[in-house]
Amino acid sequence: MSDKPGWTSPGSPSPGPDNGPPQQPGGQPTGQPGGPPQGWGGPPPGWTGPPPGRGGPPPGWGGRGPMPLAPKPGVVPLRPLTLGELFDGAVSTARAHWRTVLVISLGIAIVTQVVATLAMRLWLSDSEGLAALEDNPNPTDEELRQALGDILAFSSVTGIVTLLGSVLATAMLTIVVSRAVLGRDVTLAEAWADSRSRLLRLLGVVLLVPLLAVLAVAVPGLVLALSGIPALAVLGLLGGFVLAVWLYVRLSLAAPALMLERQGVIASLRRSAKLVEGTWWRIFGIQLLMLLLVVVVSGIIEFPAAAIAGFIDGSGTDSLTGGMSDLTWTYLILSGIGAVIAATITLPISAGVTALLYIDQRIRREALDLELARAAGLTRNEGSPDHPDHPDPER
Repeated sequence: MSDKPGWTSPGSPSPGPDNGPPQQPGGQPTGQPGGPPQGWGGPPPGWTGPPPGRGGPPPGWGGRGPMPLAPKPGVVPLRPLTLGELFDGAVSTARAHWRTVLVISLGIAIVTQVVATLAMRLWLSDSEGLAALEDNPNPTDEELRQALGDILAFSSVTGIVTLLGSVLATAMLTIVVSRAVLGRDVTLAEAWADSRSRLLRLLGVVLLVPLLAVLAVAVPGLVLALSGIPALAVLGLLGGFVLAVWLYVRLSLAAPALMLERQGVIASLRRSAKLVEGTWWRIFGIQLLMLLLVVVVSGIIEFPAAAIAGFIDGSGTDSLTGGMSDLTWTYLILSGIGAVIAATITLPISAGVTALLYIDQRIRREALDLELARAAGLTRNEGSPDHPDHPDPER
């Protein structure tokens, strides 16, 4: 049995050799779509009920109808996933593989926050332009330019570090989720070995998607602004914003498509658009809910940490009145600890939900569950929760 299921899209050529784990003897070539194991047959039409010979769900479940009992070798059942199962699967992945997930998310959060803290204390605190703005209500043009330059430089440095950390976290956590779905253990070294060859391409996706979204907002606004009519410029910006949201959601599954299907940047964007087609509102709702969850969790952790830091040190109140040059190490470190804890919790949630949403879309459109069951070594009657041979990834 191969170490990797057939993640490649239907009809695509098999990928070349990669730096992932080698193929084991007797398995199919990695990524090459193979038939389901004997006894599985085709997917249940329309997912309206359980396959023949399988009992229905217990009475009183309600919902749209009986959900098919499905094998569950890992953190989620191998069938179309509900909203709760997407979020529960992300949390279950972090629990079942907590050592690997913790090292990835905590390590990246610490590095990015250390850079941000150092830059804020050593760079912005010594900025003559910012100090002049704080002391002078009517700054000169030179002081404004200097302050703006310092802020842009600070934002660029921290933004680049955050971007690189996000790429690394997305790459490695996507690999962890793909193994967790099959109930397989994955070490930090294995996650790194399986993701490092695709980091540059993933960086291209992470840069290209927001760039396209920004262009979708800027171009219509600029074109209509040239007309000299302010109302048209505002209308163009609003229309561009709607287009940017539509485009961002349509391309939101490009990262897991690139990592798991080993495709190029443009091919991954097209793949995401194909998977999202026809279910845009569902994907938008799930992504919006995930964003709200991340914001709420981050706020619950970071705001008290910043308040405690301000109470202990006292300089944190300067940032509320527009001053940043007097922030002390004590305040920055204490508030930074809160930011690290928040990022450590939210990174696995956002990466996990996105990866599981990609897998869910492929199950709905391409019956990927059959290939995943084959890769997990299950037969048709194995893997259900009541089956004696049901593998438990946490056992």
